[in-house]
Amino acid sequence: MTEIPLEKLVGVYIKMRTKKELLEGEAKQIDNQMREVKVAINDIMRETGLDSVRTAAGTAYRTVKTTYAPSDWGLMYQFILDHDMPELLEKRLHQGNVKKYLEENPEDVPPGLNSTMEYSVTVKGVKNAG
Repeated sequence: MTEIPLEKLVGVYIKMRTKKELLEGEAKQIDNQMREVKVAINDIMRETGLDSVRTAAGTAYRTVKTTYAPSDWGLMYQFILDHDMPELLEKRLHQGNVKKYLEENPEDVPPGLNSTMEYSVTVKGVKNAG
């Protein structure tokens, strides 16, 4: 066990969290600025018909990314069932729905279901604490 008093550990944690929040705010500003620069680069590359360009500062590439999403999940589920294509779905469980199902049906645990539990510590600061 550590020799550092609990009050000091909590205070250090709060100072670290505050610093992290400041850094995250700065990172968000930089992310926004980077998005603006990417838009400008994309505009120039589109206008000049370039898919890639090498400069003294570095190389920029334009690529197309396509994403797919159903407008009607009911129809999509039926399509998947009709065509026997479960591979169109990602393999991930909805944590809240699984928890609710297990609470309502504790005797009917799906086969092969693993669960992990761990303690979590939450630290809240005192208003006007230095």
